[in-house]
Amino acid sequence: MPLRHQMMRQDISMETAWLEDLLKLAEEGNFSRAARARNLSQPAFSRRIKGLEDWTDATLVDRDTHRIAMTPAGDALVAAAQDVLRRLAAGRAAAREIDAGQAGTIRFASTHALSMTFFPGWLRRFEGQRGDNTISLVADNMVGCERLMLDGRADLLLCHHHPSANHRLDAAGFISIDLGTDVLVPLSPVADDGRPLHVLPGVASDPLPLLEFDEQSGMGRILAASNRIIDGGAALKPVFRSHLASMLLSWARDGLGMAWLPLTLAKDAIDSGHLVRAGDESWDVPIQIRLFRLRARRSPSVEAFWTRASQQAAPDAADSV
Repeated sequence: MPLRHQMMRQDISMETAWLEDLLKLAEEGNFSRAARARNLSQPAFSRRIKGLEDWTDATLVDRDTHRIAMTPAGDALVAAAQDVLRRLAAGRAAAREIDAGQAGTIRFASTHALSMTFFPGWLRRFEGQRGDNTISLVADNMVGCERLMLDGRADLLLCHHHPSANHRLDAAGFISIDLGTDVLVPLSPVADDGRPLHVLPGVASDPLPLLEFDEQSGMGRILAASNRIIDGGAALKPVFRSHLASMLLSWARDGLGMAWLPLTLAKDAIDSGHLVRAGDESWDVPIQIRLFRLRARRSPSVEAFWTRASQQAAPDAADSV
């Protein structure tokens, strides 16, 4: 390869890496953690961020705060970087698929719970309508699923959604449709007399053992954003934490605490009498089951599938985030 082409190729890859560095710094809010995540020493990582500031001729990072924050200029470049990297990843993936004769692959990301409960039955509705398309599914926590979408490594995301909960799939880059509803229900193991072992709201002197979602979980975000626990004055003591609803369900069935769980996942445990309500319906959190996609046009196979999914969605489902 001519030297000039090698230099151009190196410059492009370096600038892409700088953008990825900036996004990781914005996500972590800490130079040390961001550098570790990018497999760089902190001095090397800091030099790359400084190089990006020199390239843009703008201060991108406010270094005077305890938690690193983006300046308004940094926020603007973060948004642009997300869009650029999404489009590059999508274009690269499309080129590879076409070259490999795999243009019919539809790549799904799904949160763990919905990949087990909702996704299989919902996908069966499209039997006979998918042609020769191959369905690829990656199940992960909400943070991981967001990353797949933001990096352009997934075409569609299936997840739970609540209007009050934050997520990273901004309206400028993504659209979505509602596919159905679910509800987070407070559930308790059963006492010997058949009543719930743990009853909300509990008392401060003897808080209820809580099996809670961690910060990687979309349902954890939703529960926190709903303010059900705070507004209800629940006295709770976290005893176990996980991003997996199925793990919390297992621990609750084993009698180790109470948990808010999606009804789609916990229905069998309720019907079999292993779990009962820990509180009345005022403690419930209604949630949506939503399908996200990039606004930018995708492969013909993805576009055709999205059209069919939109037609099968609830009549009042709107493209929104």
